[in-house]
Amino acid sequence: MLEICPFNPSRTIGVRDLIVPIQRDEFSIDITYEDQTDLHDIAGFYRKGCGEFWVALDGDNVVGSIALVDIGNNQCALRKMFVAKAFRGKPHQSAHHLLQTLITHARDKHVATIFLGTTSAFLAAHRFYEKAGFDLLDEADLPQSFPRLTVDTRFYQMDLK
Repeated sequence: MLEICPFNPSRTIGVRDLIVPIQRDEFSIDITYEDQTDLHDIAGFYRKGCGEFWVALDGDNVVGSIALVDIGNNQCALRKMFVAKAFRGKPHQSAHHLLQTLITHARDKHVATIFLGTTSAFLAAHRFYEKAGFDLLDEADLPQSFPRLTVDTRFYQMDLK
């Protein structure tokens, strides 16, 4: 049974082993673990203000991740949404459960808007976010505090109020 829980430092290697191969092997993004300093101190980077980092576990194995970064002004950024291929879609619905956990947390913390950026290559992600209620957003309309990544070319927002 899939379990969604806040990140524990004992899961660092599992998070790395989930995220980096998806980035590099599935989507040919030239990025390494070393390039992603947020993954070296997940608790320190993500647990500020309303921020948090969750993992989806199948037993002891990390099979999914999602993070919320507090960017100020009752706004947050969704980051590090990754799910192992075998746990995508039905019957697991890992991405759905991860996103619902994040949205519930954001509402509990009185977040007004969640923003996210993704690459043009993540076509299934585009459909997933749109179906979940995110609206496409022009990059020029992002808040200044939004953490832009060079690989992100498509942006979304969800208003929670």
